[in-house]
Amino acid sequence: LLGGAHVGAGEQRFGGRVHGEQKLLAANANIGAARAAFLPRIGITLGLGTASRALSGLFDAGSGAWSFTPSLAQPLFDAGRNQANLDLVETRKVIAVAEYEKTIQQAFREVADLLAARATLTEQLKALEAAETAQNNRLKIADARYQAGVSNYLEVLDAQREAFAAQQGTVQVRRALLSAGAQIYKALGGGQEYGH
Repeated sequence: LLGGAHVGAGEQRFGGRVHGEQKLLAANANIGAARAAFLPRIGITLGLGTASRALSGLFDAGSGAWSFTPSLAQPLFDAGRNQANLDLVETRKVIAVAEYEKTIQQAFREVADLLAARATLTEQLKALEAAETAQNNRLKIADARYQAGVSNYLEVLDAQREAFAAQQGTVQVRRALLSAGAQIYKALGGGQEYGH
């Protein structure tokens, strides 16, 4: 029966999907940073203050001073370092996309398997409910035969045993069916908290 199947893998996989999305976002940001390394760097330095030959004139009118220094740096020769870095982060993005797709495919496969198992359990339950009804009818007939004096009480006891066994089988499959529903819920991400 499906009742004992482990769900933790689905929880980890769904959490892995969220983690995979974050890895993809980070990989895209890394590509942007690697491409920015090819561009010139512009810097601006601005300084404001006061200047005076004597300490007493430091805050007098006209003692203000300022400076403005722009800078421009262009990487001319980096021995292919920037291109190699760009190639590396693009390769890492391809790997992250492949891992993400694999995680999603595993999650779909798990949900499909759980749905198929649930359908099988539903069919089993229908068959066991029919068998339980038949055993209960057999018990009623055996009891009526005993009350009429046609058979002995051993036939009633045997019918009771069979009816209880059928009931027990039905209860077990119902429990497994409920468990399968919970597993499907978890595999689809139910009960997960995000942003922590």
